[in-house]
Amino acid sequence: MPDRGGGPTGPRIRVGRPSRRARTLLLTLGVLAVLGMAFTMFAGFWTDWLWYRSVHYSSVFTTTLWTKVGLFFVFGLLMALAVGFNIWLAHRLRPPLAAMSVEQQSLDRYRMGIAPYKKWLLLGITALVGLIAGASASGQWRTWLMWVNGVSFGQKDPQFHMDVSFFAFDLPWYRFLLGFGFAATIISVIAAALTHYLYGGLRVTSPGARATAAATGHLSVLLGIFVALKAVAYWLDRYGLAVKSSDFKATDSWTGLRYVDANAYLPAKTILFCIAVICALLFFATLWRRTWQLPVIGFGLMVLSAILIGGLYPAIVQKFQVQPNEQAKEAPYVAKNLKATREAYGIDDAQVTEYSGKPAATDKTKLRADADAAASVRIMDPNIISPTFQQLQQIRNYYAFPTNLDVDRYTKDGKDQDTVIGLREINLAGIPKKNWINNHFRYTHGYGVVAAQGTSVDSEGRPVFTESDLPSTGQLGEYQQRIYYGERTTTYSIVGGPQKEIDYSDDSGEKTTSYTGDSGVNLSNPVNRAAYAVAFGEPQILYSGAIGEGSRILYNRTPKERVEAVAPWLTIDGDAYPAVVHGKIQWIVDAYTTTNGYPYASRTTLGDTTADSLTAANNSRAVVAQQNQVNYIRNSVKATVDAYTGEVKLYQWDTQDPVLKTWMKAFPDTVEPRSAISKDLMDHLRYPQDLFKVQRELLTRYHVKDATTFLSGSEVWQVPDDPTNKSGDAVPPYYLSLKMPDQKAQAFSLTTTLTPNGRDNLSAFMAVDAEAGTADYGKIRILKLPTSTTVDGPKQVQSQFNSEQDIAESIRLLRGGDSEVEYGNLLTVPLDGGLLYVEPVYVRGGGLKYPLLRKVLVTYNGNTAFEDTLEAALDKVFDTQSPPTTTPPPGEDDGGGTTTPPPTSSNPTVQQALQDAQKAFTAGQEALKKGDWEAYGKAQTDLGAALKRAEDAQAAAKKPAPAASPSPKPSPSSS
Repeated sequence: MPDRGGGPTGPRIRVGRPSRRARTLLLTLGVLAVLGMAFTMFAGFWTDWLWYRSVHYSSVFTTTLWTKVGLFFVFGLLMALAVGFNIWLAHRLRPPLAAMSVEQQSLDRYRMGIAPYKKWLLLGITALVGLIAGASASGQWRTWLMWVNGVSFGQKDPQFHMDVSFFAFDLPWYRFLLGFGFAATIISVIAAALTHYLYGGLRVTSPGARATAAATGHLSVLLGIFVALKAVAYWLDRYGLAVKSSDFKATDSWTGLRYVDANAYLPAKTILFCIAVICALLFFATLWRRTWQLPVIGFGLMVLSAILIGGLYPAIVQKFQVQPNEQAKEAPYVAKNLKATREAYGIDDAQVTEYSGKPAATDKTKLRADADAAASVRIMDPNIISPTFQQLQQIRNYYAFPTNLDVDRYTKDGKDQDTVIGLREINLAGIPKKNWINNHFRYTHGYGVVAAQGTSVDSEGRPVFTESDLPSTGQLGEYQQRIYYGERTTTYSIVGGPQKEIDYSDDSGEKTTSYTGDSGVNLSNPVNRAAYAVAFGEPQILYSGAIGEGSRILYNRTPKERVEAVAPWLTIDGDAYPAVVHGKIQWIVDAYTTTNGYPYASRTTLGDTTADSLTAANNSRAVVAQQNQVNYIRNSVKATVDAYTGEVKLYQWDTQDPVLKTWMKAFPDTVEPRSAISKDLMDHLRYPQDLFKVQRELLTRYHVKDATTFLSGSEVWQVPDDPTNKSGDAVPPYYLSLKMPDQKAQAFSLTTTLTPNGRDNLSAFMAVDAEAGTADYGKIRILKLPTSTTVDGPKQVQSQFNSEQDIAESIRLLRGGDSEVEYGNLLTVPLDGGLLYVEPVYVRGGGLKYPLLRKVLVTYNGNTAFEDTLEAALDKVFDTQSPPTTTPPPGEDDGGGTTTPPPTSSNPTVQQALQDAQKAFTAGQEALKKGDWEAYGKAQTDLGAALKRAEDAQAAAKKPAPAASPSPKPSPSSS
């Protein structure tokens, strides 16, 4: 043992190996650490497998997994072999003796240092590059599956006459292979050059030749492969021009070939391809010539050609041929872009009709009747009245409704009616005492549907509920009311075990239940419990006594999460909505197939085109794939998620979509045929909002079919800002049952308005038939307003409402006290050549912390009304209301500056009732000025009761008394 410290007679400190106990402890800790890391990785894998098996989509998990594993090993092994072979070859081709020099003497130390570890170093380097390459390749599983399963589009691009599937499915995979080839070649060149340098094959400062013949030949071949790959890149770039994006004069983003692409870049890429092939052959020729002279000259010429032919020549063509006569040169290519874009976004059949914007009829009585037939105007705004649902139907603090409710259709007396609907979901923020048991075992689910008529309110401005209370009762009949899966259910729950769940509460107290569905993963197995304890970071899952036989863990509980997990190739709509179907609450989720490779079709960013004033306030309504750039989209799948069992079903909606057919080949038996959709479910399917937003954004430019008009930019529209929202975000589309001019009856539709670019007047009104199962489903109708005259747009109509003196004064009174006025959705309805605007006005205040409908704003052809009800507002706008013939109520201004005195009567009962009526009326007026709606409502009730007493007393006084009976005494209630 070596000794340290002290002199010959000083103390000695013995330094040696650790004791056996210490070594055993360190080894044990090391093994435990490795096992812990391994189990953590296993836990994530195992819980994913269990979840997919529980939802019966295990084939999605296995197909995705094996595809990733296969790509990882194949491309990781290819990269490792390519780099390892070239390192081995460079070492094998090393010169036997290196010339003695300072440079080589310095390198000798490194050669001697690594000599004992050469094999391990080689294995380490190849393993590292293989792991990196494999991990990168595994992320291309979608590209691989689309290439190997791709089906034909049945359409050819106009330039190369190749099927669209080549650009959508094949070209992305070829580009990946090319990128992998470049990476493997570049890494091999670097590794081989370093090895040659280390062993003397390459010299920097040593005398004599700079490279041995073997090193020259080896590196020349690698560089020749690189240049050959560049030739392939030039050839693929030719096809890439069809899907290339660039800025263009009339559009934000242009995709496809322009004049300069077809007449300069395309021939340039072909010429550069030929030059690169020749240059690659010159590099390969060094195996025989053993000189760099010709390859270097060839490579220099290729670089010079790329600058002159690939850069300078197209710039000259653009400057001197295109710009002097741009419209004539670009028109044929714009026409191709117009056609392809309209096809790719499903807007090629959009029907554009000229619309005057001014009423053709003058008969006001007819107009009033037509207004009732033109639309079932929804005065219940689902984006405003959620707090009203919350206040009136929350029942318990641990329930909550979504911020934005949904609009659906339900049948009443054989007639469809627009219905505002929301689910009473669990709200963990409102539970009485928060702890692990309460959060995950006791408060596990919501309860019941709440629905209200969309077109009417009660006398107090509250919704007319068609399904309400707890448990919910009403028009929807019997259905499973427990909601274990919903938009607000973002945490896991453990159900079905020994711990009872709170079901709901009524006057008799709390009711408990146990989950009886087959959803979730069984936790009876200790391995499963350990895996979830690790995966969720909850060690209590492993040992809690609340988990026992029958316990199941539910997670991934929002509808969008579940659909996205079982179909990762789909893009999910931002708004899932509930419906009662076959006695069950089903979440309906729209899903899209997209591609970025449709030739000539302009691209759009989903996150930008689907943003509006609602998504800005509520992130849960935003599209999942925020930054996805696409140039083809189809609503190809309708999905449902059972709110009780969590069962996910995917239905093929677009039976012609080649992208969906490709994914159905890759994942067979995951999507059910369209014929499997039941009639009851079909009644609740609708046109999706996000697709409509994408289409309306494209139609702001692509509603024109003439290339010259498109290039001029004179008819570019824009989606207006929401006039009722100060955020500056786009107005959302609205669901509304209305009748377009060419329709004979109302149809459930999704509507929007469009304005000229940079202006506020109206350019167009757009609607799409939104009711699934009908012949016109998905038909887009656009009413185009004239450009010679101006028609007020939404912002101008809102300004008109706000600036009219009588309305402004009424709004000021409504805002009295602590009341707040909230404007509802500004709905637009085409009516006899003109446009009818309707906007509900809600008041929140006077002790009520939820909005109530108090007024309705209506305007048509410059006439505006601000009344208590829609009917009264329409009557006033169309002047179909009979002039009042009765005297004003007691004490009210008669219009001439005097007030009507309270009437008198000799009958004391009548007189007392009239005095009570006067007091109630005065109290009501005072409450109205203060904005105290609760006091106002009470005063109106008292006024009605007092007037009824007066009327009954007068009628009794006029009735002759029976001869044999004494005169009746006043009743106690009348005195």
